[in-house]
Amino acid sequence: MRSNRHRNSILSSTTALILGFSTLTTQAEDFELDTLVITPSRTPTEASKVGSTVEVIRREEIEEQSLPLAVEYLDLLPGVSLSSPGGAGAEGSLSIRGAPRRYVKTLYNGIDISDPTSTQVQTSYQYLLSGGLQSIEVLKGSQSTLYGSDAIAGVISLSTLDDVEPGITHILHGEGGSHGTFGGSYGFRAGSEQSKLSINATGFRTDGISAAASGTERDGYENITFDANAEHAFSEVFSVFGSALYIDAEAEFDNQGFGTLLPSDNPTATNHSRQRAGRAGFNLDLMDGRFRNTVSVQAFDLERSITGTGFDGSYNGRRYKADYQGAFDVNEWLVVQGGADYERQNAVFPAGLFNPEIDSSFWIAGVWGEAIATPLENLTLTAGVRQDEHSEFGGHTTYRATASYLFNETETRLHGSVGTGFRAPSLNELFGPFGANPSLRPETSFGFDIGVEQRFWNGAVVADLTYFQLEIDDLIGYTTHYEQIAGTSRQRGVEASLRYAATDWLILTGAYTYTHSVDQNDVRLTRVPRHEIGLTASVKPAEKWTISASARAAMDTVDTGGFELDDYLLVNARVAYKPTEDTELYVRAENLLDQDYQTVRGYNTPGFGVFAGFRAKFAP
Repeated sequence: MRSNRHRNSILSSTTALILGFSTLTTQAEDFELDTLVITPSRTPTEASKVGSTVEVIRREEIEEQSLPLAVEYLDLLPGVSLSSPGGAGAEGSLSIRGAPRRYVKTLYNGIDISDPTSTQVQTSYQYLLSGGLQSIEVLKGSQSTLYGSDAIAGVISLSTLDDVEPGITHILHGEGGSHGTFGGSYGFRAGSEQSKLSINATGFRTDGISAAASGTERDGYENITFDANAEHAFSEVFSVFGSALYIDAEAEFDNQGFGTLLPSDNPTATNHSRQRAGRAGFNLDLMDGRFRNTVSVQAFDLERSITGTGFDGSYNGRRYKADYQGAFDVNEWLVVQGGADYERQNAVFPAGLFNPEIDSSFWIAGVWGEAIATPLENLTLTAGVRQDEHSEFGGHTTYRATASYLFNETETRLHGSVGTGFRAPSLNELFGPFGANPSLRPETSFGFDIGVEQRFWNGAVVADLTYFQLEIDDLIGYTTHYEQIAGTSRQRGVEASLRYAATDWLILTGAYTYTHSVDQNDVRLTRVPRHEIGLTASVKPAEKWTISASARAAMDTVDTGGFELDDYLLVNARVAYKPTEDTELYVRAENLLDQDYQTVRGYNTPGFGVFAGFRAKFAP
């Protein structure tokens, strides 16, 4: 059981880090932040005009931390929590504002990469490497009006085509270190006034750690990823775009615990995953750019298998989607936009002792519209509605509205959003081999958030405090079969964030999240910390040196059966030296305090580790 003494130690250590960061400087210089975000309105928008809560991880932050997995960058954001049954490659969990990953839509260069064959349609984040990523946006709250099914808790969007500079650039990156870990990537960038191209090849392997806390046999992980993204403008009116993604990964794992039995070693259990995806389309701007149109099609193909468990099987899933989006500038203060999309999912489940092979599919189509209005200089309002039709359960309607208002005199911005969402039942829940129910209806949600953002010293300091609440109804549960269960799942809490750009050589950030998340029986949801603290610091003490550090504390977390997990404090650090403007050598350390902790009961997490790497850019 967790002791108050241990929790006080975590709080004391975290407080010391906060005080240490804050005493590094006492005077701020002017620092203006002006960020464009895409996910809140599906079009580039100034972050200061967005009513929804959205977090952005930029390329500079990704390079400063040099973490191999994309999901690792999310762990320090307010409202996002991760848990993992083992080391790299383990099938972990992600939640946004206390809602599990089945309620999160994830896009990679605009491609939906969730698994149609999974128990619930959700993304396997452990297979996403960070090589080539230029930005990650996390949009919070129910977003089904713009993004359809699964976007109950939010949307995560990963991009590889931001900030491509004119000319040709080659990028090399390599790293090796603890646990027999090696990784590397090659990136190609080409840009001109009419075109942008990004190509990335990334590889990663590790001997890993024993996933089972009681085990000794290591569980390794290997991944090869290729992605390409391009845009070309034939004229000011017409442009085309396309992207591709290929992932081939293999991850070892251990026997899962059951009841009072904890996980144990399994030297042969392995997950295999091969993902292939592509997206292509065009933009057509008419009426001197007032009427903007985008048409795209995409396809996603997944082959995955489980071997060495006694319950081996192979799964195949596909998704095909066509999408139209249009926007029209009615006048200087009003934009109306809308769209339509059609999606078809297919999944093949393997034959078992009591069932033949199952080949299942469904389709879902939607139309939506939204108005974006700025009736006053500093006031931005949005309102939208969507109607979906599903081949199995029929129609469903969602809506969303946001507001943002800036008080110029005090640099205070009020923001808020309210909306509904839904999660369509998966192919496994509808037609799968165990307890399928073709009569299932979608899970539905209602949520809102309201917050205040305050800037100081011409934007050098940006602080934000947001209250959020989410309710999910028509829940799908499993007894002897899948069925709708009575009751409402509830998530509520507070997010606080602070960014301090003290000078051009010192940036500090901090985040705190309080989350209360319960199921339909008012029982706390597992693996969602009640309190989370995240801190980062980036310091450039000399022209060629950069020191970056991060700390994350998680407190008051329960696992299955109400088992209380220990609180923990993780500290990472990185020291980098740039011999030239385009080359960098670095050493980074993970879990500097060598914390012995678990995010899933009975499963290991990596201890202290050291890694060394390089990054180089060059042009022909």
